[in-house]
Formats: sequence, C-alpha cells, structure tokens
Amino acid sequence: LLLICAFLSLSVAQADPVRLVFVGDVMLDDGPGQVIASGRDPLAPFAAQLKDADFTIGNLECPIATVGKPLDSKLFSFRADPRVVPLLKGRFDALAVANNHSGDYGKAAFLETLSHLERAGIRHFGGGRDLASAHEPLWIERQGLRIALLSYNEFKPRSFEAGADQPGIAWSEDSQVVSDIRAARAAGADLIIPFMHWGWEREPDPSERQRQLARTMIDAGADLVVGGHPHVTQGAEYYRGKLIVYSLGNFVFDGFDLPAAKRGWLLRLTLDKKGLVAWETVAAQMDEEGTPHPVPGALTPCGKAGETSVRECANP
Repeated sequence: LLLICAFLSLSVAQADPVRLVFVGDVMLDDGPGQVIASGRDPLAPFAAQLKDADFTIGNLECPIATVGKPLDSKLFSFRADPRVVPLLKGRFDALAVANNHSGDYGKAAFLETLSHLERAGIRHFGGGRDLASAHEPLWIERQGLRIALLSYNEFKPRSFEAGADQPGIAWSEDSQVVSDIRAARAAGADLIIPFMHWGWEREPDPSERQRQLARTMIDAGADLVVGGHPHVTQGAEYYRGKLIVYSLGNFVFDGFDLPAAKRGWLLRLTLDKKGLVAWETVAAQMDEEGTPHPVPGALTPCGKAGETSVRECANP
C-alpha cells in the first residue's frame, strides 16, 4: 500500500504541464467572410500553432447566424454565415462570446450562435441563455489540473448583458467578477483565468481602469489575466507574481488602416498546479483580407516562472 501511494504521489508530482493557447478577436464577416465564401481558410496559416496546445481559446467577435437585423444604434455590426463553423471546429476548443459584437443582430442571432457552436462541439463561455449560464466558468480538466475560465465584456452597449431569464453576455461588474472568481475557487479550481474584453480601442497602453481591474481580480484569486478588444496589442506585466497580458489585439479581422491593428499575438501558456510555468507570444500579421500570418523573427513578449519583468523573444 505504501508503495502504491508513493507511486501515485510521484505520478501526480511528475504530471505533464498543460498548454493553453489564446488568441484575440476572431471576426468572420466582411473580408474574412469573403475569404471563406471563396473556398479559402483564413485560419490555415496558423493551423499548426492552434493545434499545438491541450486547449485553444479565442474571442468570437461576431454572431454566427442567418436571422436578425443589425442594430440601428451601432456604427459597425457583424454577422458571419454558418459556413464558417466547420473552419472553427478542430481549431478552437472554446470561444468567448463576452464582447461588444455578440448581440449585433439581436437575441435570436445570439442564441443561434450558441447552438451552432454546441452542435460543432465548440464550447462557449462569457455568455449564455440566461444570467447564471453567462457567468458559469468554462472548466478545463487536463493532466489532473482543473482550470476555470471566466469572461466579461465592459465595452458598450450594456444592452447585450444577460438577464435572469434573458440570453446575453456576462457584463464586467467588479463585485460580480470578484464573486465569480471566489466561487470558482470554492468549486475546486486549481487555476482561474479571466479573459477580458476591455480598454479603449487603438490605444497602445492599458488604461488605469484595466490596471485597476486586473489587480482587483488577482487580489480576489485569479492566477493570471488575459485581455482583448482594443484592436492593438497592449503589452504585459506582472502583479504579485501573476501575469497580466492586457490585449492580444486582433487575430482574424480586416478593415483597419492603423498598422498596429494589423498585428496581433497568439499567446501560449504552460501551466501546472503551482501556476504559470512559462509563456510566449507569437506575432500574427493580418493581410488586407484579415487573414493572419506568422512573422518569423518578430520580437514579442515572453517569460517564465519566477521572473519579475517581461522579456522579448524572437518568434520561430
């Protein structure tokens, strides 16, 4: 019995770390939608990097639906054709829907989006058929590690927020975010990662609000924080030894003249029960159609456990 216990303890101690991949905004209307309609695949240049993980996550920056009408109150409204779903399947294990475009075509289109993802076996988080499901963590269980992913939007319109019995997204209310983090820990999460949709568009530096909320989440128990929405990358830093990547920028997106909005990051995290083992970012350069391409030799942020400042590493 002692030998069995010792073997089991050794097996747990030597369990392989878990590798997660995050990417920023994936918008499959307009240019990328036209690429897909022509029979091409805007995710193909990053197929190997998306596959090189135990679990891959992105932010779905559009509903996938055939119903609904664009909101009059919005300058830009997106809706992707359901033909995009087969290209997402096998590339993404989960997609966050907590963003300012999920409700562009109304509640029926949002619900159709959830149904398309579910039928394809792609999990979703940060939104749901009611308030409770919108705030439920996405649980990842790999190598004996239990990870809770949460996602919130705090960029208008707040009308997309889920209600007690209404579909929608999780809104970033500090007290609710802190409560969700604590609840995930109480439910047995080894690691908790909020994936935020926040910040001002096209701003290269995180706002004071982003910095304050990131610290609030880590103080509440989050193990690292990942963000997006500004359409540009915004750098990374450590707080109390925990990693904050403020914005991954765009990943599949067209229509931007600003050069910085055509460059995003793929983030790869290596994790174990103690937390972050190592991390790196890979540059993604979008062409005029919104298709991302790897940039060999680009210098992007990286790091490993025990470091207190962010380094830059050359992309392979």
